[in-house]
Amino acid sequence: MASPTSRISLFVEAIRIIPPGASMGRRDELGTLNRLTDDRVAAAARNEIKTGQRISLNWPLDAQSDRSFFQRALFHQDIFPKAPATVNDDVWTFNSQVSTQWDGLRHFGYQKEKLFYNGVTMKQIHGFGQEKGKKSTVNGIQAWAEQGIVGRGILVDYHSWRTSQPDGKVSTYDSFYSTSISVADLKACLDAQATEVKFGDILFIRSGFMAARATKTPEEIWAHQDVMPHRFGGVEQDEAVLRWIWDNFSAVAGDQPSFECWPTQKDWLLHEVLLGGWGCPIGELFDLEALAKRCRDEKRWSFFVCSEPCNVPGGVASPPNILAIF
Repeated sequence: MASPTSRISLFVEAIRIIPPGASMGRRDELGTLNRLTDDRVAAAARNEIKTGQRISLNWPLDAQSDRSFFQRALFHQDIFPKAPATVNDDVWTFNSQVSTQWDGLRHFGYQKEKLFYNGVTMKQIHGFGQEKGKKSTVNGIQAWAEQGIVGRGILVDYHSWRTSQPDGKVSTYDSFYSTSISVADLKACLDAQATEVKFGDILFIRSGFMAARATKTPEEIWAHQDVMPHRFGGVEQDEAVLRWIWDNFSAVAGDQPSFECWPTQKDWLLHEVLLGGWGCPIGELFDLEALAKRCRDEKRWSFFVCSEPCNVPGGVASPPNILAIF
């Protein structure tokens, strides 16, 4: 893959590293999901499933029922009877990122270089594949649907940790403003939870966005949506954050609409390196409220994760269809 222009040292490294498990000469479409080996998934199932308790992390598809962040098409359902039989069908239409979502490898590339994961261009995505007359599916979400995103998950309950700290001990954070979560604070939260990170884990960060959103009126949310660009708190654009993610995780997700602080506080974005460089799935708008309560009740912040993205050839993103299992 041709190297994008280096803007931080890790940008060069990001696209020179061969994703673990990828073989030379094969176009890889799994990226860091190659870390979810059969042995690692089996070990996660053995060690994490104790009670069988299952927690959904899916926000309802129609949770943004009036207006949406980033002006994405809302969920719409048509249900109709099939007389004379006592039968109903329904048709759904929605943007794949209007609710809980995995960002796929067609979603975001290096902006200045205009390259997606593995050097794929916009022309390749919008062109035709090897099979005559069929649209290209390169970097499509269908590659993730084959085996799902399954393994050991850990929750960084940053919101609970931050709000329990004495005044002045941690930075002020606002889910509806461009404030950053540092890797130092994420690690401090994990230490407080006594949560061990294992290579290949699926990372979930509860920033507090869903909790903050629940306190706002529709009018307040609409006013926020009117501001361009939108402003959200999220993970800091920092080389130390990238190094931590690269060293540990197969996928990352949060409860925010953007995962990272938005708009970016640097001249680059985490989305570029994670999706465009490493092929690392980014999850956004995950509903982590019930999960956080279960973790507190269980006094453990690790669990088994089973997510099956929709099998849409050439798909850009997908609802995760995800459960945490204790």
